[in-house]
Amino acid sequence: MHLVSPEVVWSLSLRGHILSAKSTTLWHPLTIQAGATAGAAMSGCLCPCSTSASSPLSLLPSISAAPRRSSIAFPSSCGGPRRRGARVVVAASSKDEKAEEGDPAFNPFGFVTDNPSSRSAIQLPESPAQDGNVGQMLYRTEDKGREYGKSVRSGEFRWFVRETGSPDARRGTIMFIHGAPTQSFSYRTVMVQMTDAGYHCFAPDWIGFGFSEMPQPGYGFDYKEEEFHKAFDELLGTLNITEPFYLVVQGFIVGSYGLTWALKNPSKLRQVAILNSPLTVSSPVPGVIKQLRLPLFGEFTCQNAILAERFIEAGSPYVLKSEKADVYRLPYLSSGAPGFALLEAARKANFQDVLSRISAGFSSNSWEIPILLAWGESDKYLPLSIAEEFQKSNPKVVKLKTIEGAGHMPQEDWPEKVVSALASFLF
Repeated sequence: MHLVSPEVVWSLSLRGHILSAKSTTLWHPLTIQAGATAGAAMSGCLCPCSTSASSPLSLLPSISAAPRRSSIAFPSSCGGPRRRGARVVVAASSKDEKAEEGDPAFNPFGFVTDNPSSRSAIQLPESPAQDGNVGQMLYRTEDKGREYGKSVRSGEFRWFVRETGSPDARRGTIMFIHGAPTQSFSYRTVMVQMTDAGYHCFAPDWIGFGFSEMPQPGYGFDYKEEEFHKAFDELLGTLNITEPFYLVVQGFIVGSYGLTWALKNPSKLRQVAILNSPLTVSSPVPGVIKQLRLPLFGEFTCQNAILAERFIEAGSPYVLKSEKADVYRLPYLSSGAPGFALLEAARKANFQDVLSRISAGFSSNSWEIPILLAWGESDKYLPLSIAEEFQKSNPKVVKLKTIEGAGHMPQEDWPEKVVSALASFLF
């Protein structure tokens, strides 16, 4: 038995993207059997000069992406001058190459690179200084996505709030609430057009999301429903919103908390508009949110820098343009805090309890404020049947307007159609 100290360098050609990784130096016991390599075993030498076609190196797994080469460093242990750590290249057999001709190369990161808008997020060029690496992406996007926004200190936390229009707008105030794992950036176009129609618009990033503060769980904020409600109440006071306003809500978890807040505060509302959101106990939970709730796997999932953009695209018939995808991934690229905030929010959420309260609270026996359901028909998370079921529970109050061609986030997919639906409903 020999102890070999290998430094393994793997180069994978992933559809034009190069991803290089070096393993840490480890000591591995390798057993050498007699046979074609008997001479090598007898001499106690495991260097490449003594190996043949049936060498133990042939037992190493090959990588099916081209170029399929491994560089293995052997310590100098045999006769003859040799530099320490000299490398030998082990190429795949021609038989394997012929068998794989015409087949697409195996791509373990296909779930990322198959998405055109996400490719730049992991592209590592041959020269790390070139555009495409993480540092360059942060530099390229650090000033993006803050349209109409500013930081506002409210209570113990710093919120990032977008605002369009003025307090004396003739038609009143609209508060736009986003869902997880996205941010208020999704409402930018709708806000501008609703301001042109005479409204004063606000769209905050929830605590832990977008560009708002992301407190560490257990240090003043635990990402529970009641804490989001309390923080939102404080924000309304900071923004001096004292008159009843229009509430527009969309999305999972924190989006749902916008609706449970509404159930507690009907006197503060004029009307409610709901874009694709879970509304009944039959509403399915997306797979990525289920993954976040799993031990260990959730910690891994939450640190995926392209999680938000992939979530948006998975629920939509469209692919985000690169400049939009940059904004949604920026918080997750900047630090690990947004991912852990999302992780806590997902794990603290009691979906069945929240959805039961929403379903019962907006039923015909307990709710009289008009509600608009502006529903993207092509939502891959929440089918139209969810909205139809919700409307049937209170048909006199709830109006359903379908948005053809829009997915889970109609305000991102078809903002013009959302504006049209809101403008014809709000009064």
